[in-house]
Amino acid sequence: MRILIVTDAWRPQVNGVVHTLETLAATLARLGVKAEFLTPEGFRTLPMPSYPEIRLTLATRAMVSRRMEEMAPERIHIATEGPLGVLVRRICLARGWAFTTSYHTRFPEFLRARLPIPESWSYGWLRRFHNAGRAMLVATPSLGRELSARGFTNIRLWSRGVDTELFDPSLRGDLGLPRPVFLNVGRVAVEKNLPAFLDLDLPGTKVVVGDGPERARLEARYPDVRFLGVRKGEALARIYASADVFVFPSRTDTFGNVILEALASGCPVAAFPVTGPLDIIGPPCIHGRCGALSDDLRQAALACLDIPRAAARERALAFDWYSSARQFADYSFPTRGALELR
Repeated sequence: MRILIVTDAWRPQVNGVVHTLETLAATLARLGVKAEFLTPEGFRTLPMPSYPEIRLTLATRAMVSRRMEEMAPERIHIATEGPLGVLVRRICLARGWAFTTSYHTRFPEFLRARLPIPESWSYGWLRRFHNAGRAMLVATPSLGRELSARGFTNIRLWSRGVDTELFDPSLRGDLGLPRPVFLNVGRVAVEKNLPAFLDLDLPGTKVVVGDGPERARLEARYPDVRFLGVRKGEALARIYASADVFVFPSRTDTFGNVILEALASGCPVAAFPVTGPLDIIGPPCIHGRCGALSDDLRQAALACLDIPRAAARERALAFDWYSSARQFADYSFPTRGALELR
């Protein structure tokens, strides 16, 4: 089976969407499913205003059709609602081909944080975009319930996994910083709500791993916080394992892959009781709690200091990429007719 995954989010971006899709493709290959990508690579692009790391594709319908014809997919999945996603959706609807979509990013809240665009307008557009597909895949039950209440249909759960071999408590060491170490990993951008973490009165040291448009401003505003920039692979895994608490201040993420990476590393997670943290941390672990959720984020962060690190690891073991990839493949639908795109 050949699946075409259409995504406007792609390398060199470092974010949850890119990580999820890359890991998904590698896991699908082990299951005998070939995933090919239609991405901004090979097209002219422009930087997104206020967020230049995101490139907007400049492509015509004919250009995209030719690419699809060359790939000849048996299944089509549209992962993002950007320019490429819009073009492929139009092609599929015009040809009567089945396709699925996934809801990765809260674009209404993302846009509202930057521009005076009412969220109701954005949700109306997204509803029309996704409801045209055979299924819309969401990462958590709570997100599915929320979007269903907003009028989205054909919602299916597509969970996530974590590399429990890379992210391992055995990598724990000394970061050379006063403990306890409170860690955040992710894009340093306005929608991540980092000041809710950085403003907390906490003992020890606050550490931020990642980069983004807000980094320079936040570094200047919080001189006592250690901003380490982007870290990958084992270097990142060692930081996770060596931290004492992972603090996740976002209120708008649809899941939070970094939560799973922290838990797999034996690092308890403090977060607000919102979509993502509620689904991952809410249920008790086999050996006790794996994190703390509270509207008082400081209280949650301090409570995590008393949580056994083994409990955090145990919770992460419930999430694996094989189950995630099987879910994804099961929700794909064959396109009708040959892919003769003109």
